[in-house]
Amino acid sequence: MKKTFVAAGIAAMMGTSAMAQEIGATFSRFDDNWLTVLRNGMVEYAESIDGLVYQQEDASDDLAKQIDQVKNFVASGVDAIIVNIVDTSAGAAVSAAAGNVPLVYVNREPDNVNELPPTQAFVASNEIESGTLSAFEVCKNLRAAGKGSGARGYLMNGQLSNQAAVQRSKDVHDVIGMDMCNFMEIIDEQTANWSRDEAQDLMTNWMSSGEPFDFVLANNDEMAIGAIQAMKAAGMDMADVQVGGVDASQDALLVMAAGDYDVTVFQDSVGQGTGSIDAALKLIAGEKVDSKVYIPFVLVTPENMDDFLDKN
Repeated sequence: MKKTFVAAGIAAMMGTSAMAQEIGATFSRFDDNWLTVLRNGMVEYAESIDGLVYQQEDASDDLAKQIDQVKNFVASGVDAIIVNIVDTSAGAAVSAAAGNVPLVYVNREPDNVNELPPTQAFVASNEIESGTLSAFEVCKNLRAAGKGSGARGYLMNGQLSNQAAVQRSKDVHDVIGMDMCNFMEIIDEQTANWSRDEAQDLMTNWMSSGEPFDFVLANNDEMAIGAIQAMKAAGMDMADVQVGGVDASQDALLVMAAGDYDVTVFQDSVGQGTGSIDAALKLIAGEKVDSKVYIPFVLVTPENMDDFLDKN
């Protein structure tokens, strides 16, 4: 089992009778670029807090494994648990596994978010903003390019078991339903499971149909990058197609700097991670925490991308 252990402030605690506070965290998967930035930010933040012992585990996209990890944390006596949930439709099961131990969901919204007990909270960004900001900017760019009389394109979904993917795709459809953007038409939408490689294969398959298209919207940067790689491999001029995604990852900003990526949305990975630790510490102390703590999304385009080069 892949694990990372951090003991922060141990030297400071040696000379006092204070007990360490211990937080255990379980993540849907370690091999995700954006989540890796979030996890690393949490490790660094935990190291800066005297008296905090922090450990994190990889659920490897296995819900049953993640629930076992939560139960093991409870059995080992941790003071709080942080969960980046594998399947957002399984919130009730994960919450139940934590029992009375304070629990904070981070980044992925569980389906029981509106029924969380006072000992539990959710820290993330409001997904209603993410897909909306990206799709609306692409809509404006298409209009500016003279395509307001009609534009066709594709939509790449993340994992369909994930609330963020469902909401981001809904955001796109909601934007297209607006009077200003109803000239946009989705030719097809399919899942590429947040994966760059799967997105490249999916985009290649779509292009094999010969259908002309003007835009590609993806639920995250990794899929947008995969789509761009497929289009460039096919010899397409990226100036002729608008590509929008979400996350503002460092890889995405490099692609944007090269002139191949038009729109992304900054999702503050470190802000979400440190916010989840702060929320967990407050719950441990018996303080009241809002059941939903939102870290704002920010639109990123070639004009302001320099402001985000060292963020994610």
